[in-house]
Amino acid sequence: MNSNNSPLNWSGDSTHHIPFGVYTDPNRHKLELERFFYNQHWCYVGLEAEIPNPRDYKRSSIGERSVIMARADDGAVHVLENVCAHRGMQFCRERHGHRKEFVCPYHQWSYTLQGDLQGVPLRRGVRQEGKVLGGMPADFDPKQHGLNRLKVATRGGVVFASFDHNVESLEDFMGPTILKYFDRLFNGRKLTLLGYNRQRIPGNWKLMQENIKDPYHPGLLHTWFVTFGLWRADNQSELRMDAHHRHAAMISTRGNAMKAGDVAQVSSFKQSMQLEDPRFLDIVPEAWWQMEDKMPTAVMTTLFPSVILQQQVNSVSTRLIQPDGHGAFEFVWTHFGFEDDTPDMTQRRLRQANLFGPAGFVSADDGEVIEFSQQGFEQHPAGYAVAELGGRDVGETEHMVTETLIRGMYAYWRKVMEA
Repeated sequence: MNSNNSPLNWSGDSTHHIPFGVYTDPNRHKLELERFFYNQHWCYVGLEAEIPNPRDYKRSSIGERSVIMARADDGAVHVLENVCAHRGMQFCRERHGHRKEFVCPYHQWSYTLQGDLQGVPLRRGVRQEGKVLGGMPADFDPKQHGLNRLKVATRGGVVFASFDHNVESLEDFMGPTILKYFDRLFNGRKLTLLGYNRQRIPGNWKLMQENIKDPYHPGLLHTWFVTFGLWRADNQSELRMDAHHRHAAMISTRGNAMKAGDVAQVSSFKQSMQLEDPRFLDIVPEAWWQMEDKMPTAVMTTLFPSVILQQQVNSVSTRLIQPDGHGAFEFVWTHFGFEDDTPDMTQRRLRQANLFGPAGFVSADDGEVIEFSQQGFEQHPAGYAVAELGGRDVGETEHMVTETLIRGMYAYWRKVMEA
């Protein structure tokens, strides 16, 4: 195994052969965290709808660092590192809550929701027989001992944060191409929280970014998609990237359910497959789907490194990637709707969300193949993955029979990691 961050066997500037060492080296993983999650990048933290009221908070993470998204009394959203300024304890243990201050249980240091230190027990010592014993030094300044504050950006009800206070603007980070698809989904309507799924996947975190940049597998791995025509290789489609090739959008318009003759290459297809409850395919077009002369029924947007923004027909969600070592990650799905949704549309979104999550009709497949891929990488660390479908170059396309988005992501990866 490449355990000492040794050079990868990666010739030239190509990205169509990806060395397995990219997924198996723990030292390289630590460098990824520094360069992608903790510096020069914005990472997704949550939705404003998760903290609708002053004093609401939610615990999240950026890379492998725990953070807290909190709404202060003035309505402003803050993101703070979940590390006490005294002895370094991760003081917030609840996933969600409502409180006027944060108090570390170890020594009761207390902080405002903006992260300011406001209380230090025994700061001025104790009196005993006319003497003051102990206490903090006279020059102890609470202003110098607040929580670590992250830079925060919100857009369309979505909260991003960065440990790097010199990071470029969120809009420049996304770039105009991807920003167009972001604003299509988060178009100013107030969001409503519908629920969560959580799972732990034993695979390298980049494999989930790859999975959503990979239009090759959905019509082959996911029988559900093929059977009901939600995602087919011959659907009207587009693949788009930002200028750095780190972010991407896969855009598809639903076709008709396939006939047996159309799916000869899909060995798992069953023409007779029927839904016990047809309401899962009770799809209603929405006005916000419209983009120029197209009406996409599925748009999967990957914002590197931390999040996937999903529209699959009426189901909309975010998917947060939380690395946990080089060989595993936590995956958090946040399903949402819009404040002006009718009760019927809310129920429709919830039903269609069953396609996704740990036991989803579709997504259960992805978690399993990612696990098996990681096992293969660990077994044969000198090997490499092939990403040559559609050629060996990187560029946007008007079809899905390509792995160009994966090649693009690794072109960016190489630029940052090998700098």
